Amino acid sequence: MRMTSRSILTAMLLTSAVPVAAQTDTTTPANKTAGGSATDTQHRPSTGVRRDSDLSPSALTADTQRTPPPGLIGDWREIRTRLARRGIGVTARYASESGYNVAGGDRKLFRETGQFDAGVLLDLNQIAGLKGGAFQATLTYRRGRDLGLDANLGVLQQVQEVYGRGQTLRLTQFWYEQRLSDAVEIKLGRTNPGEDFAVFSCHFQNLSFCGAQPGNLVGDYWYNWPISQWGARIHVALGDRFYVQTAAYEVNPRNLRKDFVLGHFHGATGVLVPIEAGWNREDANGHVGAVKVGGWLNTADGDDVYLDVNRRPIAITGLDPLRRGARYGVFFNLQQQLTGTSKDGKSVTGLSVFLNATQADRATSVTDNQIAAGLFYKGLVPWRPGDILGLAVARTNVNGRVARGQLLDPARPAVQDAEYAGELYYSVHPLDWLELRPNLQIVHNPGGVHDANDVAVLGMKAAVTL
Repeated sequence: MRMTSRSILTAMLLTSAVPVAAQTDTTTPANKTAGGSATDTQHRPSTGVRRDSDLSPSALTADTQRTPPPGLIGDWREIRTRLARRGIGVTARYASESGYNVAGGDRKLFRETGQFDAGVLLDLNQIAGLKGGAFQATLTYRRGRDLGLDANLGVLQQVQEVYGRGQTLRLTQFWYEQRLSDAVEIKLGRTNPGEDFAVFSCHFQNLSFCGAQPGNLVGDYWYNWPISQWGARIHVALGDRFYVQTAAYEVNPRNLRKDFVLGHFHGATGVLVPIEAGWNREDANGHVGAVKVGGWLNTADGDDVYLDVNRRPIAITGLDPLRRGARYGVFFNLQQQLTGTSKDGKSVTGLSVFLNATQADRATSVTDNQIAAGLFYKGLVPWRPGDILGLAVARTNVNGRVARGQLLDPARPAVQDAEYAGELYYSVHPLDWLELRPNLQIVHNPGGVHDANDVAVLGMKAAVTL
């Protein structure tokens, strides 16, 4: 199914007319802990199982992989309240990421890129009497220029995470979720694994610290936001603190195309099957935390990064690569609040830390592992409600087998190793609907090349919630 540009823009403007409505609470959510709000359209509202991506940052506004709380328009003429009573929530936002490379690259440039997204979340219990049912649809439109490409920064991980996957309109979410019992939920439709597995926020501007980490390494088949694919997931709660879940997603390279469609029905090359177990905890001091461990298997064939069809180095023979029958990996996520206070399972003030680590198979993955660690401090300035200080460092590794092949290539100018990235940001909310997040990024060994000049980027991540 295709849509004309005029009809698409009309639909997006209509959905932006009012902000997201809470599904079970028609009061203004300004006093709620963001992230625990029923307005997160990538997760079920409060009647569902909690699977929040980030226990620390208080604001969802500039998180380009989460839908924000209501903002600029507010509850104009009580439209939001009336829709909420009918089980309908809508939201719209523009998130912008700007950067200027004060060091690195072949020229100094300023570039801005951004994403407009509009979504609708339907509580099917209120609308159709289908208890425990929900439907989510989201359109995203990306535009702008990439500093990494235009200034030739040569980085492995983008310095503007919102750029990429085509500057085009996409149907990012189109799924139905149903609670079958107090413990079991299923989800079907156009979705992506990064919504439910190895989930992490996008509060930082550098891609090293954004979204589900496997998508940063094996993005040729693990598609994070804004790409969608056909999939089905089952989530089982084991008491109040533990859960297990698994899913199956169609691996279809046609989903990467720029043409707008509701969904491709041909062209699949395999199935991606992730599995995850998680534990949400709260200690005696009220500090909250979460641990997730999991892995995945992709049944689609992949090219060996070193060997050819005769099991000799590709760099020497120049022949077609050896085809491998399956691709796989494992991941680990840890988040823990260390100081401060929490409410409704979310940190409100104080220091929290995180650690993300992913290892992909070395036979077919060019970048085979990534580790990222950092902290969030909320309430740094007492008279500035909702302010957040974020600091993180990451290492993205180029597969040693890739480097071995590069050593055999006499025309290769440099052999790749690991790229190191760091980012510091400070987030403020001058207005409820406006978030400003100035940041500084440093990238050492960009592209994993030891002789490459370090990159430094002054950035601004900003968002307007409509």
